[in-house]
Amino acid sequence: MSQSAFPANFIWGAATAAYQIEGAWNEDGKGPSIWDFYCRKEGAVYEGHSGDVACDHYHRWPDDIGLMKEIGLQAYRFSLSWPRIIPEGRGAVNARGLDFYDRLVDGLLAAGIQPWTTLYHWDLPQELFLRGGWMNPDIPLYFAEYAEVVVRKLGDRVKHWMTLNEPQCFIGFGLGTGVHAPGLRMDWPDILQAGHHALLAHGRAVQVLRTLGGAGTRIGWAPCGVTSFPATESLADIAAAKQYMFAQTQKTGMNNTWWGDPVVFGRYPEDGIALYGAAVPKYTAEEMKIISTPIDFYGFNTYNGTPVRAGADGRPEVVKQAPGFPINVYHWPVNFDVLRWAARFLHERYGKPLAVTENGLAGLDWVMADGAVHDPQRIDYLQRHIAGLGRAVAEGVPVEAYFEWSLMDNFEWNEGYRQRFGLIHVDYATQKRTLKDSAYWYRDFIRAQSSGGKL
Repeated sequence: MSQSAFPANFIWGAATAAYQIEGAWNEDGKGPSIWDFYCRKEGAVYEGHSGDVACDHYHRWPDDIGLMKEIGLQAYRFSLSWPRIIPEGRGAVNARGLDFYDRLVDGLLAAGIQPWTTLYHWDLPQELFLRGGWMNPDIPLYFAEYAEVVVRKLGDRVKHWMTLNEPQCFIGFGLGTGVHAPGLRMDWPDILQAGHHALLAHGRAVQVLRTLGGAGTRIGWAPCGVTSFPATESLADIAAAKQYMFAQTQKTGMNNTWWGDPVVFGRYPEDGIALYGAAVPKYTAEEMKIISTPIDFYGFNTYNGTPVRAGADGRPEVVKQAPGFPINVYHWPVNFDVLRWAARFLHERYGKPLAVTENGLAGLDWVMADGAVHDPQRIDYLQRHIAGLGRAVAEGVPVEAYFEWSLMDNFEWNEGYRQRFGLIHVDYATQKRTLKDSAYWYRDFIRAQSSGGKL
């Protein structure tokens, strides 16, 4: 497209998460999280890495805001550390931990950067895990208490809130496959019960944010956008891809509708109920009403997708990737048009304004002999994905914001520090930051968008 499809008020940002960048894991009264413990489990994380220091953002945040400003970010999506604010998950509030986020928000606003704040990005207080964690039926109330503490402190300045990041992962990987903290391998009745409690926590937090948030407060969440896209743009393939994207055909937490349908429609999907059978948790109409407390925008984290076509019988059929198809360092497939279809299909199903809350590429990045970090694959990835998103916007899909993952290289969970997603390179031994070529590309892109430039 020769002219930008994005409206003038579209928001361009980048994202991080507390445990992945903050460090200071036991400073200033912070309590331990499940990730602090999981990283000490032998063999759990690549080469025994941990977030103890990470990017030392807890101490270096003023300089990091300076780098955000240099890139020209209009917004910064970050998460709060529940155990830094309430060390035991409930009860006594740690004023020093809460003050850290108070200063961060003020610093962002002073730099002209909107704070987009996520309440929970996987670092559950260890003390709550010892009380049952997401299996505890009282955890939605604890989460609401935490949300109240936070919004009373920050709600006069933070206008964009997300409740949960990727319940598909912290429930499915944390309690199902066990590859994320706390590293449990439960059966489906327990996994789905924990997921139900997480959805209730989301709903109760939305109620708190709605009641106590200041004027102009907008509330959403940030699930995985598990995406299917059509192998061709035939009507049959488009219909097949959309059907596949929202179907429950396998017992896996990595899906859209088991999580999204309760949040928007107040019900679990019928095919999921049939699939899980007796494992489906018992719930009440009142609980579903809480879960579906209205949100203002639907966030989605999307990195790749599955190509689908209409089979000979008309039913969806996954298309096998061709030999040598593009991959990132995670060995995830690189599909350049997934944001277009994710946005279109999610809006058609849920009818909400959308925000791309994560999208990016893990690459082979290092500081080269000339002192720069050249990452042309990431530039190409971002350019082509954003162009696809622009097509969705041009087709009438109401997307409001895009957040690149990630602002800086960081601790990538069980992968430790071997995956680099950042616009900013971090030397973890020295904490030296180096803007990558992609950061300069994004800076120029944002400037061009602000002046009505080209995609």
